[in-house]
Amino acid sequence: MNEPSEEELARAADLIRSGGLVAFPTETVYGLGANALDANAVRRTYEAKGRPASSPLIVHVANEGMAKSITAEWPQIAQTLARRFWPGPLTLVLKKSQAIPDLVTAGLDSVGVRVPAHPVALELIRRAAVPIAAPSANRFTEVSPTTAEHVRVGLGNRVDMILDGGSTQVGIESTVVALTRDPPAVLRPGMISKPELEAATGRVWSTDTAPQNRSASPGLHPRHYAPRTPLYILERGERPTSGTGYVIPMPTDPPAYATALYAKLHEADAGGWDWIAVEKPPDTPNWAGILDRLRRASTQRS
Repeated sequence: MNEPSEEELARAADLIRSGGLVAFPTETVYGLGANALDANAVRRTYEAKGRPASSPLIVHVANEGMAKSITAEWPQIAQTLARRFWPGPLTLVLKKSQAIPDLVTAGLDSVGVRVPAHPVALELIRRAAVPIAAPSANRFTEVSPTTAEHVRVGLGNRVDMILDGGSTQVGIESTVVALTRDPPAVLRPGMISKPELEAATGRVWSTDTAPQNRSASPGLHPRHYAPRTPLYILERGERPTSGTGYVIPMPTDPPAYATALYAKLHEADAGGWDWIAVEKPPDTPNWAGILDRLRRASTQRS
């Protein structure tokens, strides 16, 4: 793994505190970070991505204490999930405190918060000493970046600094769950599955991934995570009937598939094909996050 120097980390933390934008690695994808307590800095992330103000941002924190400082309530279920899955790819949506500007949450009274499981991300948050609002570091609806080079190609000079921490390990965005509802709900599936959440909490969970005018979770727009080249999800043995295309070879187990997915899409998208495609993975809970990303990215969206 690449490791930023002391000087790079110090500069990145200073930029965050002073209203700058820093792209940094998490275990899921690279994030475009801004001081979550500074509305002007957060506005720059929306402008850099071309992201609509109706799509809330996830706030990254260093620990449970920082999470509590930006939330108005911390129910027992939040404690249970944080102790079980943090640091890690799980975002908890909770009632927000007044410290968080409305722009971060798209005007909602709730905020998504998580502790990332990446040493560079955690060190940046600790040094900046503020929570960091960070959507994925790419243009809105495009394929998320899993390397610093993806960020450079996608955002260029729209970001003040890129911290290179190597390739990300989980590879798709976090599972997002709403704890402001009864029963609690999965808003965006990821690599922490609904059965795992139910086992950890001893409760039945619901699922709500439908797009809304103001979504409680990022990543729920009908078109998202999408390459420029038309992407098809194929049944086994199926092929599009026209043009020259490329069926992307993918791993057969969910963690390896998720780790490879966006890197493979970036690579195939640059290949000049008429279309690109993947064979449809199994429709089971441990594949739910991957299928969600593919369906939103694909040409035949449903």
